[in-house]
Amino acid sequence: MNMGSHYVSPMSPLVIALYLGILVAAVAGNFNRDFDLTWGDGRAKILNNGGLLTLSLDKASGSGFQSKNEYVFGKIDMQIKLVAGNSAGTVTAYYLSSQGPTHDEIDFEFLGNLSGDPYILHTNVFSQGKGNREQQFYLWFDPTADFHTYSILWNPQRIIFSVDGTPIREFKNLESRGVSFPKNQPMRIYSSLWNADDWATRGGLVKTDWSHAPFTASYRNFNANACVVSSGSNSCSTATTATSANNNNKAWLSQELDSTSLERMRWVQKNYMIYNYCADAKRFPQGLPPECTL
Repeated sequence: MNMGSHYVSPMSPLVIALYLGILVAAVAGNFNRDFDLTWGDGRAKILNNGGLLTLSLDKASGSGFQSKNEYVFGKIDMQIKLVAGNSAGTVTAYYLSSQGPTHDEIDFEFLGNLSGDPYILHTNVFSQGKGNREQQFYLWFDPTADFHTYSILWNPQRIIFSVDGTPIREFKNLESRGVSFPKNQPMRIYSSLWNADDWATRGGLVKTDWSHAPFTASYRNFNANACVVSSGSNSCSTATTATSANNNNKAWLSQELDSTSLERMRWVQKNYMIYNYCADAKRFPQGLPPECTL
């Protein structure tokens, strides 16, 4: 597979796979049961008896969906295959979010690019309405050629972003040091495919080429091992969890990165991170955010 010069890694794909120890085993959810198609006037579709969901974007509109459940803490997995070919100007967003002006949010956003150029994986964490915590990455594979698993682990101690089981980012709970952390507001899962050619690709210099429309992203194998909030009560307080491979498995509630996982994350950040707000001193003339220096 020729993924363009940007995808050439310091190691061969086989060595990367062996090094990362990739083993993905997601349990299939059912999109009919777990999600609502929220906008797009028919451009979002659930297929294969609930096993596959597709979002589509054309010049008239994008599309999106959201989870029926709200969660406070959980491990959320979704397999996604991104828009192939010339995806410049498009954004595929996949995130957890609450509502309101002081909302919490945990973001994956995939910024499209010209054919042969890499996608940018954009991550962010909002707490009490405050974000500005962007980290961006290239990926070590072509995310349009096949499905890959994008995971959010959110527990009281930390948030971990992972790709195919490899952690790429950790945001720790540093409330004791004055840094707010998402913990009280129930969040739904959202995803959308939309046109953002005013900023998404090279700062808006490259516009969406509508001759390639419709653009399509595909989703499968959703899994949530999580605390579901319903009528004000939290399912984890009643010793039950959301639909998952193992309803009694709550290891994620206290999960942290072991030495091997830390090494994998540092490897990704060294080789594939292209922006880190904690290294952008010009952006913060009054000093870097406190979590950057603790």
